[in-house]
Amino acid sequence: MQVQPYLFFDGRCEEALDFYRAALGAEVTVLMRFRDAPESATQSGQGCASIPPDKVMHANFRIGDTQLMASDGRAQGQPAFQGFSLSLSPPTDAEAERLFNALAEGGQVQMPLGPTFYASSFGMVADRFGMPWMLVVPTQGSPAA
Repeated sequence: MQVQPYLFFDGRCEEALDFYRAALGAEVTVLMRFRDAPESATQSGQGCASIPPDKVMHANFRIGDTQLMASDGRAQGQPAFQGFSLSLSPPTDAEAERLFNALAEGGQVQMPLGPTFYASSFGMVADRFGMPWMLVVPTQGSPAA
């Protein structure tokens, strides 16, 4: 069994997928738009009819070995990501810095990237969509490893 994050970008999913492709090397493996839903779903009161047809109904994408899912949800324009962070563990401090800077572009640094007692690099950033990220390069023998 796996636990996979399902992220709702509330109308900005395609923009987020493009950003994660460029910033993190994400690979989109599935992309379904609301226009791809069968007509019976749009007429049966399942809620699809009011959502613009070009919005993303469902996407799968991979960052490294991790599979994530995403959607525009109801496409109301107010994504809210609270109570969690996605954590990246790049192999080197240089790669951590590159990824951190890419995620910080247009976003908000919450804790600058730097050394800690458990990591040679650790930092926290919310990207331009408000998605919270932590980057950690653990030191040998640390609990974070």
